[in-house]
Amino acid sequence: MAARERGGPVLALVTEPRFAQRLRRYLEEEQLLDARYRLQEVAGGSVALPVLEVAEQRLRELQESGALELPCSLLRIQSPIPSKAASVRTPAQKLLSELRRMVLGLGESWSEELEHDVPRSWQRHGDLLLLSEDSFRAALWMKLGPALWETVASALGAQRLARRGRVLPGGMRSPSVTLLLGQDGWVEHVDNGIRYTFDVTKCMFSPGNITEKLRVASLPCAGEVLVDLYAGIGYFTLPYLVHAAAAFAHACEWNHHAVEALRRNLALNGVQDRCHIHHGDNRQLQLQDVADRVNLGLIPSSEEGWPVACRVLKKGTGGILHIHHNVEALPASSCLQPAVPRNEQRPPGDSSSGEWEDGQREMQSPKETEGSGKEMPASRVRPEWQRWAEAAAARIQGLLEELHGQPWRTSILHIEAVKSYAPHVHHIVLDLECRPVLPGM
Repeated sequence: MAARERGGPVLALVTEPRFAQRLRRYLEEEQLLDARYRLQEVAGGSVALPVLEVAEQRLRELQESGALELPCSLLRIQSPIPSKAASVRTPAQKLLSELRRMVLGLGESWSEELEHDVPRSWQRHGDLLLLSEDSFRAALWMKLGPALWETVASALGAQRLARRGRVLPGGMRSPSVTLLLGQDGWVEHVDNGIRYTFDVTKCMFSPGNITEKLRVASLPCAGEVLVDLYAGIGYFTLPYLVHAAAAFAHACEWNHHAVEALRRNLALNGVQDRCHIHHGDNRQLQLQDVADRVNLGLIPSSEEGWPVACRVLKKGTGGILHIHHNVEALPASSCLQPAVPRNEQRPPGDSSSGEWEDGQREMQSPKETEGSGKEMPASRVRPEWQRWAEAAAARIQGLLEELHGQPWRTSILHIEAVKSYAPHVHHIVLDLECRPVLPGM
């Protein structure tokens, strides 16, 4: 229990023990009882019932008018005892209780609409909490002004508050975030031992991508050159450099707010000397024939960057593309397709697609996990993902052959499910090996 909840005096109505429960029921019915504290015995054997501070004037009027019909008097308890409920409340419960008390104390009515508006979860970045876009939308909240945000921050142990909005349209994918309490939106977040700093009002951070960042961190990239075509604040650039031991990275980003954060993050993690930032539209990128690996971490589709990825791959040895894409699955199919064996490409099919259902079988992949020397575990790959991957592999093979004037081979190494979007849309990553077919092969 916070010190401010235990330390200060609390307003209470004092009555004889035989009237305590009747008075308690009355105060509960009138929504005047302060449920944060217990009834407790005071000097002389009387019982003190804690009441809401804002109800003092109303209680005095009730006493003077005789409406209470019970002998009682107002006093302040110097050492109030927290109730059991108050001592075990979750942060969300505490927030709800504090807001309800605030609203009732102002003489307003509590409603289901208001309760629905109170968030049950949030993102915490140090002393800043990022609230969801659907929280605190009722008209009454707007009337409360800064006091509302101070109450929310106090209840949740934060110093700053911001509220998320929808991603603004346009290629920048800028967040619509409003700072509600505090002077700036810069925060620091630690993810798998990597420090990220960014301004929540200017840049996006998706904790839902943690599984893919962990996977990237485990890839065998020692001695390799990476090109990250959509670097952002370094979501994937940093795991490649810090954990996967890439020798050098070219990070492409056109949002100047993200570039500022990326510069800070490279320095925070001590890898600024192994990365060059290309600020601008990656379609105008002058790099070519440099990359062992290319990350295309843009959703819903990175397809516009595929020609650029083909240009930056080393033309003599090729490399690996990590292609992010949102694939929609329609609830119609009843089974999962097997993986395409390595070095075998098939044209995309036209059968119906579907969600996982009971009875679907697991895909068994004969291929090895890249660089591990072990077989990949059985994994679930939906038919839509497989068909999209095959189509992407065929398209990129064509781009490479057109660019270099010689045969190339593309091989599906792995399809990774990152997260799902309702309904039936999944963010996946295709690991695609691309190699030139040399004479005599």
